[in-house]
Amino acid sequence: MKQLRSTVIRAGLEALYFSGAHHLLRPIFSGVGAIFMLHHVRPRDARAFQPNHHLEIEPAFLRAVLSHLRACEIDIVTMDEVYRRLAERDFSRRFAAFTLDDGYRDNRDHALAVFREFDAPHIVYVTSDFAAGTGRLWWVALERAIANAENIEVEIGGRMTHVEAGTPAQKQAAFDRLHDWLRALPGEHDVSREVSSLCARCGVDESAISRELCMSWDELKAFAGDPLVTIGAHTITHPNLARQREDVALNELRTGRERIEAALARPVLHLAYPYGDRCAAGPREFALAKAAGFKTAVTTRPGMLFPESAGHLTALQRISLNGNYQDERILPVLTSGAATAMWNGFRRIDAAELSTAVAVLDSSPCRAQNLRQFKRRKKCSRICFR
Repeated sequence: MKQLRSTVIRAGLEALYFSGAHHLLRPIFSGVGAIFMLHHVRPRDARAFQPNHHLEIEPAFLRAVLSHLRACEIDIVTMDEVYRRLAERDFSRRFAAFTLDDGYRDNRDHALAVFREFDAPHIVYVTSDFAAGTGRLWWVALERAIANAENIEVEIGGRMTHVEAGTPAQKQAAFDRLHDWLRALPGEHDVSREVSSLCARCGVDESAISRELCMSWDELKAFAGDPLVTIGAHTITHPNLARQREDVALNELRTGRERIEAALARPVLHLAYPYGDRCAAGPREFALAKAAGFKTAVTTRPGMLFPESAGHLTALQRISLNGNYQDERILPVLTSGAATAMWNGFRRIDAAELSTAVAVLDSSPCRAQNLRQFKRRKKCSRICFR
């Protein structure tokens, strides 16, 4: 299913490019700016089985994106400047910001040099448990467990299920199935239990992954000293906030921020929601981010920035730089806003309805009841991706 989805998206991007439709849509949907979303930036691995490849781009593609923006005379700015331009309605020039989630070491080792070439500021959203070396990157652990296995036995929906994983194609199918199953489990402890069990059976040291892939506090302190780097917050443990009790979710936001501020001795004013899709960040989370004191918070919902984004500063949309679509031809399509406009049914602000609901819910004496009713009306798709 995900392979088909990827093929359809690629076909859509190419259709927009070759038809020239993005030129027609640009004046309407390019907006005033864009926030680009990245995770890993590193050279391509030659392994046949890489189900998390969509979370990484190569340094050369990042260089191509930056070159394209400079050629288009689009300002590359910090998230502080994004906030200022939206809040003050300063739209004299189009702008773009670069955001990197989780705090991976390759952000320093491979991305920073490219950003320096273009004098381009960027923000890295840090999950504090990852920096401490105690966090669990379960999607990486799942990949490694399946890579080690020929077949897998798991209990899904109360029934023991046998999943073949002998070939790269079978491994990809197994990952897709187990990933969606894990994202649909009721709580974070359920995900942790199932992934830990699978890692134990497949000989994967799950506890070592964050230390291997993510910058430590000492590394982040040196990294944050670069004038192009801003550090933002990405919670303590990287949970699906929408599935946490309100007090737990607020603690994830506040304590994650406080730990970064204590370790790096600098204020942290910007947030990225873990997962960040409709399943993980909605009206309650947008309100909690504001209550926690963040100036901005970014989702993973696709979209450009528009003047009306100023009313939704804790529900900002982003443009994913996806490892499956590293083709320079699509860059004019991405910056035109045509692709995200089509994805959003030609709505400019996908999160607007939800953000508007926050104000209504916050002002109501029956906030909790209204929120439950609102969430029931907004069904969440089960096809949610990391």
